[in-house]
Amino acid sequence: MWSGILPAVTTKFTTEDTLDHAEMERCFGLLIEAGCDGLIVCGSLGEGPMLSHDEKLAVLKTARSVAGKKPVLLTINEATTRDATSLARRAADAGVDGLMVVPSLVYHTNERETVDTLKAVAQAGGLPIMVYSNRLAYRVDVTVPIMEELAKDDLFVAVKESCGDIRRTTEIINAFGNRFAVLTGVDNMAFEALAAGAVGWVAGLVTAFPRETVAIYRLMKAGRWEEARAIHRWFRPLLDLDVSTYLVQNIKLAEVIEIGSNDRVRLPRQPLAGELRAHVEKIIRDAIASRPKLPLV
Repeated sequence: MWSGILPAVTTKFTTEDTLDHAEMERCFGLLIEAGCDGLIVCGSLGEGPMLSHDEKLAVLKTARSVAGKKPVLLTINEATTRDATSLARRAADAGVDGLMVVPSLVYHTNERETVDTLKAVAQAGGLPIMVYSNRLAYRVDVTVPIMEELAKDDLFVAVKESCGDIRRTTEIINAFGNRFAVLTGVDNMAFEALAAGAVGWVAGLVTAFPRETVAIYRLMKAGRWEEARAIHRWFRPLLDLDVSTYLVQNIKLAEVIEIGSNDRVRLPRQPLAGELRAHVEKIIRDAIASRPKLPLV
């Protein structure tokens, strides 16, 4: 459950800004068919902060209907601990397999506040938790000392490491061995993180390019690094689209071009336009035109 390729899926909307469950079923199904190891809904890429709790649980239900026996995680990314714990309880009642938890979305918590918030969510949901550590986007860094506190609670089982410093993967493994499953959460650092010992990849561009993403992971785990590196070098311009203020719009545009989906987003976001759209579209189309043949793995 805490390894492999776990797509951070996009949330699909109708032209009336309601949830498009039919399109989500189709897109989620492509990921499962390509060999992804589970689904994570309502994260940053899934526009979770723009969704109501009812909408998040509805997306969860759709994902569970598609995933079969593979795990589905719900992201807890609320502004307040009260709302985070409420959603954790409801997600547990809805049968979610686990939670990915952002310590604090708006207020930048200190170490004590970070630990207490995470423990409150764990207690409320009673579910296994992957902590989302992203000091760049959310200004809260789940450091090794913080993880020492979390290690005392068996519900904390994994970390999505997105601090932007590849050395952190090694630091966590050196400090805790296999106590925590370390998954990389930055697309354009995934190759390096897997080489350093990460056991999974919470991926973004996978929603448009699932077979390439799965191939890199499986080749790395099989020790076929040269083959994985060749795919990664081709993939890198696309993976860079994940590290952007416009990651949601970038990746949804990739879904438009590659899998025939739409790039509707929830306001205040708007689809890419003008020169920026043309620039991103060129990156995507150039990559598609030069995509490598994938080896059997």
